[in-house]
Amino acid sequence: MLHEIDLSRADLNLLVLFEAVFAERHVGRAAARLNLSTSAVSHGLARLRRLLNDPLFLKTPRGVVPTERAEALAPCVDEALRQVRLVIARAEPFDPATTRRRMVIGAPDGVSAVFLHRLLADIAGDAPGLDLGIRQLLPLADEEAGRAWRDAFRELETRALDIAIIPSDEGPLRFERRVLYQDDFVLVLREEHPFLARPTIEAYCESSHLVVSHSGDPHGFVDTLLARHGLARRVALTVPNFMFASAFVGETELICAVPRGFAERFARGPGMAIAEPPLPLGEFRLTAFVPRSAMADAGLIWLLDKLGAAASGS
Repeated sequence: MLHEIDLSRADLNLLVLFEAVFAERHVGRAAARLNLSTSAVSHGLARLRRLLNDPLFLKTPRGVVPTERAEALAPCVDEALRQVRLVIARAEPFDPATTRRRMVIGAPDGVSAVFLHRLLADIAGDAPGLDLGIRQLLPLADEEAGRAWRDAFRELETRALDIAIIPSDEGPLRFERRVLYQDDFVLVLREEHPFLARPTIEAYCESSHLVVSHSGDPHGFVDTLLARHGLARRVALTVPNFMFASAFVGETELICAVPRGFAERFARGPGMAIAEPPLPLGEFRLTAFVPRSAMADAGLIWLLDKLGAAASGS
């Protein structure tokens, strides 16, 4: 631990720099996140290495990796910065009309596209100086539902995200949760697609399908569901996000399963149709998570309330 005399000489901004580099695993991305130059971050790391007497981060072809000492320090740095942020949040009452904060929401693309337009309208009217960042969240491949979003929870703890929205109401107890809405899946396809004339499970399985998969893996939750009934389908194309899928599927013979809320907003263009699946594809809850330790932040609570109103359409 630092002696008191050392602490008085230390630049606590170096801990913020450590947090950013540890989260991003890349000096350039950490610099962009902190609105600093890459050179400034490199110089800061050099000072931090001298202060802590450890290399902290080792260069790799793809960025940097933390040393064993950095891994051990990360929870301590996170807790120290969390306490400092709480002190500041409590000392400066949040006023949406005058705030100049920037806050970051993470969500899958099929979710953020649904609520974002309403949220931006509310923010523009009530908090014109608030800047908002939207990060796309992706589940970890080949993980069970309870662990697929653990990277999102890690980013909440490092404050890379202020709010994370995931299609599940399961999360660690150290996070506050608020259910925003419930959704299910429908099919989007071109309006003259043969399936619409014969919407049976047989016709569905005989059709070619488009699957949204950021990894390119053609096997999705629909395939698992079909397999339980002894059925299978052909996935002719994968694309990385729902916006790409909605822009493409109407010009093909493909069928794509998308969240109903997303389909009703983005798949009602000319030549497009929305159909009910021939078997239920399941429902899911969209839940906003924030660290319980951050619930003293009036600005975060304000944004969470606005998000809830935007997601519910009120």
